[in-house]
Amino acid sequence: MPSMRPLDPAFPMESQLAIEAAPIVLVNVFTLDKADEPTFLRAWEDDAKLMKRQPGCISIQLHRAIGEGATYLNYAVWESTAHFRAAVTNPEFVAKLSAYPSSAVASPHLFQKVAVPGICVA
Repeated sequence: MPSMRPLDPAFPMESQLAIEAAPIVLVNVFTLDKADEPTFLRAWEDDAKLMKRQPGCISIQLHRAIGEGATYLNYAVWESTAHFRAAVTNPEFVAKLSAYPSSAVASPHLFQKVAVPGICVA
């Protein structure tokens, strides 16, 4: 099971899940031992398949850091905090967490798009 390390210790995931927002983006940075990459990738693929079937899941994408380290970034778009909260408290998902290698450290955080005139839309 991965260890959890808040991206923002002043406002951890538990606090974010209590806020109703829509749509949202999950950014989850994983660090792990290089030797555990195959185990991590199998575990991530298995739980991503489950998440894609959950109501409100729009998209999921995994990124690997360039270079020799074993750092990954999971980027997932959800219709709302309520949908994401239901998915991560699903007993089937919770049970899958034990498949992650013990060296994995997850730093999840929820975001919303920001509109900047002339640059990007929310």
